[in-house]
Amino acid sequence: MAISKKNDDKDLNLIRQLIKKHKKNDQIFAGIGMFIIVSLAITLLVLFLDLVIDGYPKINLDFFSNFPSRKPEGAGILSAWVGSALVLIVTFFVAVPMGVAAGIYLEEYAKKGWFADLIEINVANLAGVPSIIYGLLALGLFVYEFGLGTSVLTAGLTLSLLMLPIVIVSTREAIRAIPVHIREAAFAVGATKWQVTLHHVLQYAMGGVLTGIIIGMARAIGETAPVITIGALTFIAFLPPSPVTDVAPFFNFAWLEAGFTVLPIQMFNWISRPEHAFHINAAATGAVIIVLTLLMNGLAIKLRYNIRKKIKW
Repeated sequence: MAISKKNDDKDLNLIRQLIKKHKKNDQIFAGIGMFIIVSLAITLLVLFLDLVIDGYPKINLDFFSNFPSRKPEGAGILSAWVGSALVLIVTFFVAVPMGVAAGIYLEEYAKKGWFADLIEINVANLAGVPSIIYGLLALGLFVYEFGLGTSVLTAGLTLSLLMLPIVIVSTREAIRAIPVHIREAAFAVGATKWQVTLHHVLQYAMGGVLTGIIIGMARAIGETAPVITIGALTFIAFLPPSPVTDVAPFFNFAWLEAGFTVLPIQMFNWISRPEHAFHINAAATGAVIIVLTLLMNGLAIKLRYNIRKKIKW
């Protein structure tokens, strides 16, 4: 008995030492992870503050209301931010319905098997494809094959290709997170498959879906390579036609065929100039892009939090 008890104590001590060692390793890993996160956050903050300090003298109402100019003192980003807004409108109305519908179909309706797995793998891979590839695809398909030219519509469709995988993946992940008993309860009271999907699954998954949409839009607003590839203008001193008119039917679609520029291209144009004053303009534009991206990501987090807070399983 004494020998058995001694062996048990020895085993217990070994287990305690092993647990202590694992806890120590966990603490080391957590410390390294926190150090990396803090370092990256500080680096990003320092770069952002440097950008804001350089561009602060130009960030005023005139900067947003003036067209680009050969004179840096009076140059602004009016055509760039209007072009970005119009391109994002097209991107939103093309990518969001298609992406959400594809995510719902793949997760709720598609039969599980090798073909569905193949589609899932390809969609996930497309989310990591370099943006220049989408630009080359759009150049051959939309510009040359369909003859859409270097227009707002072409840019919107190009960024839609870039955004689609993000929306599809986020929609599927949000739907997968819904407990199966929600579906079973709806089926139990006689709901159809579509009613279950629309009124229950999609309602509960809306927070994750909206998060994916806004993050995809935030990525699209900062993309340069695809829109340069399809021939976006680097200097434009006019605005596309207004989408809204005072004549029935009060909508004008001529702006879809207009030339355009966007904020990243305007920034690229100014930073490539040798004058220091243009570099200040570029810094101000970069600060505007970063602020817009942070605001969109913050909105995504806020919407997800508010929606999830209202959910009662």
